[in-house]
Amino acid sequence: MNKQSNTYTVIYIIVLVVVVGAVLAFTAMSLSSRQQANADADKMKQILASVRIVPAPGEVSADFSRYVTRQIVVNSEGEIIGDDAFSVNVSAQAKLPDTERQLPVYECTLPGEQIKYILPVYGAGLWGPIWGYVAMDDDGSTVYGAYFAHEGETPGLGAEIEKPAFSDQFEGKQMFKADRFIPVTVVKAGQRPLGDEDYVDGVSGGTITSKGVATMLSNCLSPYRAFLETLRNR
Repeated sequence: MNKQSNTYTVIYIIVLVVVVGAVLAFTAMSLSSRQQANADADKMKQILASVRIVPAPGEVSADFSRYVTRQIVVNSEGEIIGDDAFSVNVSAQAKLPDTERQLPVYECTLPGEQIKYILPVYGAGLWGPIWGYVAMDDDGSTVYGAYFAHEGETPGLGAEIEKPAFSDQFEGKQMFKADRFIPVTVVKAGQRPLGDEDYVDGVSGGTITSKGVATMLSNCLSPYRAFLETLRNR
């Protein structure tokens, strides 16, 4: 075949595309299990971060199994409907009506037999998704700890939600006020909310991201009211 012809050029390009595509597909398939394992490990680290546990390198899965002693899935009535919280897609569930959601709960046993309940949250920031985990004491009202992350918030501004200076403010805040369930909100520094709910200061210069966190907490924690009430009434 004439290597200078258009036919040869077209065939050469087609063969090259097919070969490169096959190599990329094979590589993606061979690495998919490792990628999933890395994603799972990162999720475990974030869940543990909400109760202030930092796993040693290579010990993430072991520490997760050690401290997360039970996983359940509840509905908006507080009823247990499953036992595999880790596999629930929180981003998809957050878009559903409260009554249709599957709500993951991670029961964590800390040293001294302290029991904490970790609830995942998911929402939208300025530039993309934001998410996190809120750990509750076994009284069903007091926040023990929190962890937040983001996909693409502005460094030095909205991205500050991932820093302890922001998340540490949630410790000790209350979700129930005189038997009324009101998730902790986020306000501009120096301001107060209109109601009597507990609040934390938003990040400086990250107004939209801070509002996104407030909306995320309200949207994702409100369906847990019945479950948290069962903890309070035990």
